[in-house]
Amino acid sequence: MQGLPASDISSEKSNPTHQNIGAVQMRIKSANSHHDRHSQSKSMILSENVKVKEPISRHRRNHSQHNLILSDIISPKEQTVVEKEGYLLKAKIADGGKKLRKNWSTSWIVLAGGKIEFYKESKQPALANLKAGYKPEWVDLCGAHIEWTTEKSSRKNVFQITTISGNEFLLQSDIDFIILDWFHAIKNAIDRLPKEQSCTPRNLEFKLQRSSSSELLSSLSTESKEPKSEHRRSLIFRLNYSASDTNDRNRVKSRLKKFINRRPSLKTLQEKGLIKDQVFGSHLHLVCEHENSAVPLFVKRCIEAVEKRGLDVDGIYRVSGNLATIQKLRFVVNQEEKLNLDDSQWEDIHVVTGALKMFFRELPEPLFPYCFFEQFLEAIKNPDSNTRVKTIRRLVQKLPGPNRDTMKILFEHLKKIAAKESVNLMTTQSLGIVFGPTLLRPEKETGNMAVHMLYQNQIVELMLSEYNKIFSSEED
Repeated sequence: MQGLPASDISSEKSNPTHQNIGAVQMRIKSANSHHDRHSQSKSMILSENVKVKEPISRHRRNHSQHNLILSDIISPKEQTVVEKEGYLLKAKIADGGKKLRKNWSTSWIVLAGGKIEFYKESKQPALANLKAGYKPEWVDLCGAHIEWTTEKSSRKNVFQITTISGNEFLLQSDIDFIILDWFHAIKNAIDRLPKEQSCTPRNLEFKLQRSSSSELLSSLSTESKEPKSEHRRSLIFRLNYSASDTNDRNRVKSRLKKFINRRPSLKTLQEKGLIKDQVFGSHLHLVCEHENSAVPLFVKRCIEAVEKRGLDVDGIYRVSGNLATIQKLRFVVNQEEKLNLDDSQWEDIHVVTGALKMFFRELPEPLFPYCFFEQFLEAIKNPDSNTRVKTIRRLVQKLPGPNRDTMKILFEHLKKIAAKESVNLMTTQSLGIVFGPTLLRPEKETGNMAVHMLYQNQIVELMLSEYNKIFSSEED
C-alpha cells in the first residue's frame, strides 16, 4: 500500500468494496510489470456486482489521442451521403495548371460530401470501403467553377470543372437529360460549399483527424517556415487564375476582333494572286466560269481515266481508295492547273473515283439544286412509269446549264459502267446507292432521312435506266 496516498488508504479502510477494487488494480499493475498472464486472469475474477473503473489519465496528449482514435473508428465514407452517381465520359485536361493530353474514358462518378470521386466501374465504391489502402481519383468542389464548353471538345453536351488547385476535368454524355441533371447537381453542390477564400485544403483536414496535437503543431510550424516550391507555385497559380482569367479572355477576344477586322477580304487576296480559286468546295457555275467550260475539267479528266482503265475493275465507285492519297490529289487539283492522272502516284483507279465522288460531295449546292429536291421526289413517287420519266425529263431541262451539262456527261459515263455489270458487278441499283445521296440531298435534314435516301437512289437508278429518254434533245 505504499504507492497510494494517505487519503486513499483511509477511504479504503472504511469501505471494503474499495479495498477489493484497489487490490484488483494493484494486482493488474503487478501482473503487467512481470508479464504474468496467468496471475492476471486469476486476479480479474470478481463478483458480478463490482464494476471496475477505468484508470483515468491526466495527460493532455493522451486525451487528444484517445479522442482522435474514437473519431477515426467511424469511416468518413459512412458519414457522407451520396447525392448522385452514374456513368459519364471523363477527360482530365489539366493538372495543377499543367495542360494534359485529352483522353476520354468511361467512369463511374459519385457525387458526395462536396467532392466527386471517379471509379472505373460501379462496383468499386463498395470495394473501396473494404480496402483500406484504396484511394480513388477525386475532385474537391470547394471553390470550383463549372461551365458548359464547346471549345475544349468536338463532342456535344460537354461541361468543364475547374478547381482552385488548377485541375480541369471534362464530363460528357450523349443523352441530354442525363448530362443536364449532372450539371445542375454539381453546380448546386458547389453553390452550397464555402467560397474559395474560406475553403480548407483537404490535406489539412486529414492532418487534423490523424495527427496528435504536438505533431500537428510541429508540422504546421515547419510548413509555415519552409513552404515547398510546388505549394508556392500552386498558390501563385490559384491567385493568378482566379484574378486574371476573365481579363485575359477579354483581352484575347478584343485582339481577335481587331485582327479579323484588319485582315484583307478573300476577293483582295484572290486579286493579288495569294489565293487561287479552289476547285473542290466551290460552286459548280463558278468553277465552269473560271475554266470557261460547260463541265469542270477535273470531272472530264476523271471520267476519261476511269473509262480508260477502270470499266472492268470489280466494285468500281463502290470500293474506297486510300483517303490520304485522295486528299493529296485534292490538294494538287486546287493548287495546280495541270493534272496528269496517268502519273504513277494515281495508278490506283479507286483514288480517282474517290476524288470524283468527293468533288460532288463538297459542292456547296449539290448537282441537283436544293430548289429542285422536292420536285424530283414528287416525280419519282408517281405510280405511272411514263409520267415519272416525262416529269424528270422536264425537270432536267429546267436545271442551270452547268448542272445539266455536267449531269448529262456523268450519267452517260455511269451508263457505260452499268453496261459492264457482268465484269465489274456494278448494276444500276448499285450505282444508285453510291451516287444517290451524293448528287441529291435536301437543304435541311429532317426526320425522313431514310425515306429520302430510298427516293434518292431510285431517282439515280431511273435516270440511268431511261438515260436516252431523259437526256434526249427531242421536245415532248
